[in-house]
Amino acid sequence: MRSFIAVFIVSIFLNANAIAQTGVNADNVWSLQRCIRYAIDHNLSIRQDSLNARLARYTLNQSKLSQLPTLSASGSFGRSFGRSINPATNQFVDASYNSFVPTVNGNLLLFGWLQVRNSIERNKYSLEASLADLDQLKDDISVNVVNGFLAAVLAQEQVNVSRNQVSLSQAQLDQTRAFADAGRLPELNVAQLESQVATDSSNLINSIANYNSSLLDLKTLLNLDLSTPFALQVPDVEVTDQLTVSSVQPEEVYQKARTHFGSIKAGQLRVSAAEKGLAASKGTLYPQLSLGYQVGSNWASNYQNVTYVPSGPQQVGYTDSIGGRIYPVYGQSVQTVTSPNPFNSQIKDNIREGVFLNLSVPIFNGWQSQYAVRQSKITLAQSELNEYNAELTLKQNVYKAHNNAVNSIQKYYAAKRAADAAKRALDFARKRYDLGLTSTVDLLVTQNSEFAAAANLVGAKYDLIFKLKLIDYYLGKELKL
Repeated sequence: MRSFIAVFIVSIFLNANAIAQTGVNADNVWSLQRCIRYAIDHNLSIRQDSLNARLARYTLNQSKLSQLPTLSASGSFGRSFGRSINPATNQFVDASYNSFVPTVNGNLLLFGWLQVRNSIERNKYSLEASLADLDQLKDDISVNVVNGFLAAVLAQEQVNVSRNQVSLSQAQLDQTRAFADAGRLPELNVAQLESQVATDSSNLINSIANYNSSLLDLKTLLNLDLSTPFALQVPDVEVTDQLTVSSVQPEEVYQKARTHFGSIKAGQLRVSAAEKGLAASKGTLYPQLSLGYQVGSNWASNYQNVTYVPSGPQQVGYTDSIGGRIYPVYGQSVQTVTSPNPFNSQIKDNIREGVFLNLSVPIFNGWQSQYAVRQSKITLAQSELNEYNAELTLKQNVYKAHNNAVNSIQKYYAAKRAADAAKRALDFARKRYDLGLTSTVDLLVTQNSEFAAAANLVGAKYDLIFKLKLIDYYLGKELKL
């Protein structure tokens, strides 16, 4: 039994010491700041919101470019059959032929009730809201990392507390066994302490399991490969140096949070975007004036060039009888020669241009514009409600965080007083046990109380640290330990 317990204790200590030795390599040691930076660079939600911000930027650029004139080119090629108008000669022909009509159109909006400008402003506010959402997400991820990091540090501290408890119990067992061998104490005391060592060792195993689980949770939050070697850089934090939260009023914290919180900025920007969207929708109800330009040409396969070629004198008739004699009359003969008109020549010769003003007056389009305006009004109302809800949620969270922080301060001091008292009680109990004035059971009860108080103090400490960091988060301070 004794040899089994000895092997059991040695294996536990080797496992516990392996935790502390995991970060011997400096590259494997992660501080809180390193964890936050890595999470911001690799978190999938942040990467997704970054893509949304890029899309919003492209939408803004696209709306800005819509102010430029539009230019389009088109061309139609076909074959005509039967009686039709030749596009090159504008004459009726009864033949089949091929035709090609190229056209270039340009258009510039002169006045459209600021519809384009309002759309640009709407997209601008939408982009700024997306960037504010991205900043808010980064801050939220940072808070989550702080929470996960402190949970892992707490688990590591709990391992140290459990390991110290095993060491104390083992030392007490060795001393009791020596007293029992000398006849000062009965073997029952040895058996009771062996049971206590086994219990403390089980607690140590559970602490190690919790620590490993907290590391996996933190790696998952960072989007870090779970097989990556990972050790925590435990910060040296003095709680008493950070207890200024009790002197800060929650309303003051809330007012400061409103000035930098991304969710508040995003809500305000989306209200502005909805207002501009409503103005742009109203612009579609009124006439629009634009300047147009068109240039085109045409080609037909049956368009022929006609050439007249002299062919020499040719008898064209006779003179009247003169003295009973008739003389022939000659004239110049001209021969008509046709040839296909080349494609380039037709395109060049048939160019036509035109400049015109377009006035578009909306009369009836199935109430599409009217309902678009109504939808824009609803979008504006929703944005205003979302902004109000964001401010209300922020205020509730700030007041709750402040109250939790104040309560955590009281819990920490209560846990500290309890831990100090339990430690003094254990010191007295050990002295009385060494003198044979108290039983082993009473000693173990006092020792377990001291262990529970020490563990409670560690938990209260890191809970308070997180609650204080949460206040710093609302105040816009850098999250660091």
